[in-house]
Amino acid sequence: MDNSIENLENNLKKQENEVAIVMVSFPAQSHLNQLLQLACIFSSSYNLPVYYVASATHNLQARVRANALNPLDMAKIHFHDLPTPDFASPSPDPNAPSKFPAQLLPSYNASMLLHEPYRGIRAGDLYNSNKVLEGTSLDLMAEYASTQNKKQWEIGPILHTKLDNVSNKRNKCLDWLDNQPPRSVLYVSFGSSTTFSDKEIMELVMGLERSKQKFVWVLRDADRGDIFTGEARRFELSEGFEESVKRIGLVVREWAPKLEILAHSSTGGFISHCGWNSCIESITMGVPIAAWPMHSEQPINAFFVTEMLKIGLIVREWEKREELVNASTIENSVRKLMVSEEGDEIRKRAEELGAAVRQSTEKGGAPQLELDSFIAHITR
Repeated sequence: MDNSIENLENNLKKQENEVAIVMVSFPAQSHLNQLLQLACIFSSSYNLPVYYVASATHNLQARVRANALNPLDMAKIHFHDLPTPDFASPSPDPNAPSKFPAQLLPSYNASMLLHEPYRGIRAGDLYNSNKVLEGTSLDLMAEYASTQNKKQWEIGPILHTKLDNVSNKRNKCLDWLDNQPPRSVLYVSFGSSTTFSDKEIMELVMGLERSKQKFVWVLRDADRGDIFTGEARRFELSEGFEESVKRIGLVVREWAPKLEILAHSSTGGFISHCGWNSCIESITMGVPIAAWPMHSEQPINAFFVTEMLKIGLIVREWEKREELVNASTIENSVRKLMVSEEGDEIRKRAEELGAAVRQSTEKGGAPQLELDSFIAHITR
């Protein structure tokens, strides 16, 4: 693996008049993963050389956590480590008044040095969405882009909808799901940037137990800036809950294959923080969402999912974000999503929308045509 900007420049010069794609990611898991997904599409589908550029620790993080990617596609990507200053990597604070991942700010600040060399290159915007989901908004943004002499391409969803030969296919989560009835399991995951306090976890424990619904719960702390340093906090569940889990659920404390879990026929619902990656993955796989936004753009995404697309329900209103979500609220939300007439209607809409989005990704569909247009633009 090449490890310097000089090596990157030399490799690009060797391309002579050929087109090469250089991808520089924001140093957060959601961005690292989506850019890697897109890198594999460019490399495998269009046979273009792709250079994935980040700090050494974030390049390693992207590779270790590659989600639903074929190892053969991954092998085609050229990873380049760029030097960044040493940065602090504190543990997330489970008792912080805000859920914003402040522990990641040192890594964000260190990586801002990667911004300056690329700020003047921008050939337009790529959106991880499509007009099946956001036609009106994307049309308005395209109209604005034209006034700025820029182009835009709606290439989403940036993910594999056919999951054969992927890296995580035999994860224990999937083995457990294989033995569950169709659409019976609730997937519970709050992404890589959310940390719960002990009290919040206990309310979630009681809510899930009382709901009497099957579940896969990814119980882990938010990422540090450098995920390879320090010990992760481990919350010890009560003996009684651990025993009951064996009958109805699975608690996962390591990295989980989110896309494969959502695509599994046994998965019938998703409690989510509503990061955009989680939203579009759940939408594409036709899985309804119990929306529990935590920070940043997540409350807007939650509103979009529940009020506009109507494929989910709200667990906790954003206006009440400083209040503890108690076990009864969690229980009621889970049961409403999984075993109520309202939940059945939500699930029906989610499945119909998911089918439409997946159909749009087929050969000749809009996202592929948009990608073809982008490639034609940069290779003209």
